Amino acid sequence: MTRFSLNGTRAFVTGANTGIGQAIAIDLARQGAHVIAVGRSNMDDTLAAVREVGGLADPLIADLGSVARAIAAFGDASERFGPIDILVNNAGIIRRADSLDFSEQDWDDVMDLNLKVVFFLSQAFARACIAADRSGSIINIASILSFQGGIRIPSYSAAKSGLAGLTKTLSNEWSARGITVNAVAPGYVETNNTEALRNDPDRHQAILDRIPIGRWAQPEDIAGAVTYLASPAARYVTGITLPVDGGWLGR
Repeated sequence: MTRFSLNGTRAFVTGANTGIGQAIAIDLARQGAHVIAVGRSNMDDTLAAVREVGGLADPLIADLGSVARAIAAFGDASERFGPIDILVNNAGIIRRADSLDFSEQDWDDVMDLNLKVVFFLSQAFARACIAADRSGSIINIASILSFQGGIRIPSYSAAKSGLAGLTKTLSNEWSARGITVNAVAPGYVETNNTEALRNDPDRHQAILDRIPIGRWAQPEDIAGAVTYLASPAARYVTGITLPVDGGWLGR
């Protein structure tokens, strides 16, 4: 067993049906974790990909749009599969509009899923770990907009900036209890969330021109950082937000 092995662990991964969440579920399973793949829609593609790499995953169809439903899903997973060792808070949405026109509903929808639910899922996870005297690992999926403002996405940039701060706070409180708390901040990734940007030729090219590595990220580029932070190799790493952005922030 290597220091990167996740054999014998259980990972609760939200938003695992597509994109970055799917890639994370596959990579964690490849390293030996039993993945509980959580999402609102069909998980067949994720499960098939996990089987291809020789891993183990079980689906949990759940709407994480409210705290009550998210906590219920976490409790269900714990009862069915056993104590959770790794929590990956990946599920999120984005709404785009000029800030002058941005609606209260779009603000609330994004903030609720991208920040509020993350906190209360993390709280439920930490309570379970501490009650059982178990160590654990929380990895939040932040964004390069945790460091920058962006345009036309006020609630998303606010939530992701808040997530970086929340990661530090929870690390400060829980690391001594055996729970590391970190975040990964993806740059521009080819997913459903960035489809509008990629369909705008000028915006797409402007973004590409700033990325030193010369391409947009693929979801699997983000997954490796999450797997590292979940592994024993990162046992002394906590409270960080790790950019995985092809060099964007260094430009």
